[in-house]
Amino acid sequence: MITPPETPVLPAAVDLFAIGLFALSGALSGTRTQQSYVTVAFFALIAGVGGGTVRDLLIDAPVFWVHDRLVAPVCLAVATLAWFTPARWYNARILVWADALGMAVYSVLGTIKAMGWGVPPVPSFLMGVMTGCAGGIIRDVIAGQPSILMRPELYVTASALASACAALLIALDISPITAWICGALAGFILRGAAIHWSIGLPTHGGEDDSPPRQT
Repeated sequence: MITPPETPVLPAAVDLFAIGLFALSGALSGTRTQQSYVTVAFFALIAGVGGGTVRDLLIDAPVFWVHDRLVAPVCLAVATLAWFTPARWYNARILVWADALGMAVYSVLGTIKAMGWGVPPVPSFLMGVMTGCAGGIIRDVIAGQPSILMRPELYVTASALASACAALLIALDISPITAWICGALAGFILRGAAIHWSIGLPTHGGEDDSPPRQT
């Protein structure tokens, strides 16, 4: 099976660059906690391809990086680069913004790819969120760190907005490339606003502080 022709793809160089950024975020999470090279490389691969792998398995599509001879080497090369260079060389704020752009673009890509494979709009929307977020979540869980799901910052929400916009526009017969641009822009703007103004979701207040009832 091959990718349906109506599913737009990123230019190869742009696609690999975005995957490399995700992989770098994974590799740096390993170097900053002083892990071995094997762990750093594993984190890079998980962050780079984890979300897309989950998506492709669920929609019964060929796992993208298994059939692309460059994706895995790029992730491993990024891990090697992170291992042999000081962590202070990497501007954390720039990486956060780059990750925001990658998250938005790949959330939309996941949604459009799922719809191209005949998945209904709502499950396709969820496939988009998985594409944009699952790799980082898996990495954080394995690393024993609080994942983005456990933080109130607008990350998964921004991914959901990007994916929902794309699914809605495709369902309305808008061209995939237009849906991609609009969805990615919406998700990136929301994530950017969250970064700039430290916007987060309200959290639950916890248990009721009222005294227990007597029985």
